[in-house]
Amino acid sequence: MARKVVVLGEARDGSLRNVSFEAVAAGKTVAEGGEVVAVLIGNSVSALGMELVHYGADRVVVVEDEKLAQYTSDGYAQALMAVIDQEQPEGIVVGHTALGKDLSPRIASKLSTGLVSDATALEVTGGNLVFTRPIYSGKAFEKKIVTDGIIFATIRPNNIEPLAKDESRSGDVSSLSVEIKDLRSIIKEVVRKASEGVDLSEAKVIVAGGRGVKSEDGFNPLTELADVLGGAVGASRGACDAEYCDYSLQIGQTGKVVTPDLYIACGISGAIQHLAGMSNSKVIVAINKDPEANIFNVADYGIVGDLFEVVPMLTDEFKKLKVASS
Repeated sequence: MARKVVVLGEARDGSLRNVSFEAVAAGKTVAEGGEVVAVLIGNSVSALGMELVHYGADRVVVVEDEKLAQYTSDGYAQALMAVIDQEQPEGIVVGHTALGKDLSPRIASKLSTGLVSDATALEVTGGNLVFTRPIYSGKAFEKKIVTDGIIFATIRPNNIEPLAKDESRSGDVSSLSVEIKDLRSIIKEVVRKASEGVDLSEAKVIVAGGRGVKSEDGFNPLTELADVLGGAVGASRGACDAEYCDYSLQIGQTGKVVTPDLYIACGISGAIQHLAGMSNSKVIVAINKDPEANIFNVADYGIVGDLFEVVPMLTDEFKKLKVASS
């Protein structure tokens, strides 16, 4: 059944987040041969529209306003609802990011429709569009089929492969004028506490530290390894509570949920709350002095040893591999 699907693209610091391209790919599956309309909301974001077309969107609608320069639930909801009212889609796909988790329930409520949140996979089986999503902190998965109304879903970053970029793809990028009014909150200043570099929620490689790093300086070898691998640094709640790092790096049930290709856990015991945030990583490597640590139960590869000896050794070996391949 061919459908028109609206997909929300996310821009940050003048560039599109990778989850935007994953959402377009998911939108293609939901559309089942129909039209995928990407939406960009912000201030001065129209130049990014063609990139969404190159990744598979059939066309792009841009809503720009100075009041949309920073995300607010009120402003973005007004903009997205205006596009939905214009396009009348049968499906909506949004990334399961901080923005998506805040905005999607509000839009679903306005549309009086259901919401499949945090989908990690979707496929067409037996004529039905089937979403897979984790439940019970990732200990089980459920499959959902939308039987009535708009198909509305958020997708977890790093789980759905984007379509290959093709700059020969063509599509229209149009603007929609929307009066953004009655905002109940205004962003005056954004203070970034997260480290610069790769976005933790979208990183393909994550090197995470727990209480075993022992201090703030203990994260230095982890940062070096992450830099060599082109990845990001994360942390357990224990490391954050001990003030070894900022809470923006926290991974777990009360932090970020990540699904990188490679997760290297250093000095992390493996509490169930932490596992809920990373157990779906494609390959997990655990480094811990305690051979009975729970983290080894979910690890694909385990190294029993002192992280301050093992991590520098890994860093040196990866540096040699990079030199040999260059």
